Amino acid sequence: MEYVGFATLPNQVHRKSVKKGFDFTLMVAGESGLGKSTLVNSLFLTDLYKDRKLLNAEERITQTVEITKHTVDIEEKGVKLKLTIVDTPGFGDAVNNTECWKSVADYIDQQFEQYFRDESGLNRKNIQDNRVHCCLYFISPFGHGLRPLDVEFMKALHEKVNIVPILAKADTLTPTEVKKKKFKIREEIQQYGIKIYQFPDCDSDEDEDFKQQDQELKDSIPFAVIGSNTVVEAKGKRVRGRLYPWGIVEVENSAHCDFVKLRNMLVRTHMQDLKDVTRETHYENYRAHCIQSMTRMVVKERNRNKLTRESGTDFPIPVIPSTTDTETEKLIREKDEEVQRRHSEHEPEHEHSHDEHSDRPLEPHSDLGLDPGPEPEAS
Repeated sequence: MEYVGFATLPNQVHRKSVKKGFDFTLMVAGESGLGKSTLVNSLFLTDLYKDRKLLNAEERITQTVEITKHTVDIEEKGVKLKLTIVDTPGFGDAVNNTECWKSVADYIDQQFEQYFRDESGLNRKNIQDNRVHCCLYFISPFGHGLRPLDVEFMKALHEKVNIVPILAKADTLTPTEVKKKKFKIREEIQQYGIKIYQFPDCDSDEDEDFKQQDQELKDSIPFAVIGSNTVVEAKGKRVRGRLYPWGIVEVENSAHCDFVKLRNMLVRTHMQDLKDVTRETHYENYRAHCIQSMTRMVVKERNRNKLTRESGTDFPIPVIPSTTDTETEKLIREKDEEVQRRHSEHEPEHEHSHDEHSDRPLEPHSDLGLDPGPEPEAS
């Protein structure tokens, strides 16, 4: 078979994609003090929170959940990535955390709504995709598994976004405790019917190393992580980690934590899949719901118009209020009584004048202004 040339199509797509650049929106959620900001900075080697103002304990009491966005353009080997980090300061910090996840859910829906409007508009060339592709949910290492707030948050959002659970501050736990906690959290996620992000199954033609790596990622859920932006010296090498009196915890050492696995999953192996699941599952569900609601409204309006036409009226049928207006009724009653009274007063006069007219003999039409004409001559 002769060479035609369509085998270069992947190269064409690659060139076009690299030229256009990529975007990714990552949400981080969890209570304050679990190392969310540190982890994000560690993952992307940036300082996104340099202008952040730290609140004291008194200010945190009155603080409500707010949504903040940080956008940064990263370039690596000619590939551009527009990274947006959506943070949720104030989440889980109040004394009463009832429905504190609502503003987070509303934000995700607003991004879907904006995309749906842009997609349905006339100019669809440069649509900005601000949909949340992944949510890293930080679980406290100080509890026994999931707390009620964790369960409620994940159940409220699992149909809207890809949730990846994170066991925060893993350096506060021993390796045995990490293993027990992971098992307990996985068990509770299944028990409460929470749908976290599911890694796609490997294709049969994938090599064994990739299959093993994929299985290790699945077994690592929730990822036990440690974040650090400081460089320390260990065994003559400079590494990112935390220095303790009893030793050094290395962030990028797989024996110490799952930081490398999380970064590989998030950036190197599953970033595109997270975007695909957002587009094909979560956004499609939202879009289908919107279209169904719009269709129902149109059908309802058509049926109402049909009823209006059949009743022979061109105006919409007014809604009769359930409560009676006593003032209006009183006025109508008074007017009715007045009309009846006047009618009864005029009735005797009308009868009297009618009798007078009936007794009077018929006269010529002179009163009508008609000439009776000359009298006929006698023959």
